[in-house]
Amino acid sequence: MIYFISTPIGNLEDISFRAIKILKEVDIIFCEDTRVSLKLLSKYNINKKLQSFHKYNEYKLCEYIEDLNNKNKNIAIISDAGTPVISDPGNILTKFLHEKNIKYTLIPGACALISALVLSGFDSSKFLFAGFIPEKNTERKKILTDLSTVNTTIIFYVSPYNIDKDIIDIYKYFGNRKACLVKEISKIHESVFFFNLKDGLNLDNVKGEFVLLISKDDDNHNELNNISVADHLLFYINLGFSKNDAIKKVAKDRKVNKNEIYKQVLHL
Repeated sequence: MIYFISTPIGNLEDISFRAIKILKEVDIIFCEDTRVSLKLLSKYNINKKLQSFHKYNEYKLCEYIEDLNNKNKNIAIISDAGTPVISDPGNILTKFLHEKNIKYTLIPGACALISALVLSGFDSSKFLFAGFIPEKNTERKKILTDLSTVNTTIIFYVSPYNIDKDIIDIYKYFGNRKACLVKEISKIHESVFFFNLKDGLNLDNVKGEFVLLISKDDDNHNELNNISVADHLLFYINLGFSKNDAIKKVAKDRKVNKNEIYKQVLHL
C-alpha cells in the first residue's frame, strides 16, 4: 500500500498515533528533505530507508514507486511539514497513480492553511486556497486578476522574502480588504497579525513560515467607491482588465447591476 502521511507543521507532537504506526511499518519512506524528516523520525525511534522525493525528481520516481508497489512493498510519502500534495511534492504522483489505477490512501493530520483559517477568525463557510503567487509578472497578473473577482476568504502561502511585494500587488487588484498574516503555526513564536491591505505590514523578523488570508470584500468599505464611476472603471482597465471585465468589477464593488455602469461609461 502507498500511504500519503501528514506530518507536523511545527510542534513535533502534532502527529497521530496512526501516522507513527504506519511510518514504523512501511518498507521505505519518500520524503521531501531527508535531513528535515530525520528530526521527526528520530523523535519517535523510526529507523527506515529514506528516499528524497521533491519537485525536481518527482516525475522520475513515479515508475520506481509503481515498481515497489507491484512488489508488495509498503510505501510512505511525506513532505517536510503538513499534508503532502498541498503546495508540496505529491500532486504529480497522485495523478500518475490514478492513471495507473493504483490504490493509495491518506493518513490525515496537520495542514497549515486550515490552521491559519481557524486562527484568523475570517469567514470559513466558503474559502479558496490559492497557494503561492507566481513570480513571473504575466502569471502573477493573471492569477490576481482572476482572484480579484472571488468574493470569499482567500488563502495564500507566502515566502518570507516576498511578503511586502505580495501584499502590495494583492492590494492593487483586490482593493483595501482586511488581511491576516499567520506566522510559525504551532511553534513557540506563533503569531497572528491583522491589518488592512492599503496599510501593508512591516515585520522586523521575516524568518519562518507564513500564511496570508484575505477577507471577503463585503466586510470592508471599498475606497474606490468614493471616486467617479469613470475613474473607477479606468482604475481596473489600467490594471489590465478588458472594458467588459472592468465594468463587471465596478458593478460588483458598487453592488449595482452591470447595465447601470455600462450606461454611464458608454462614452469611454
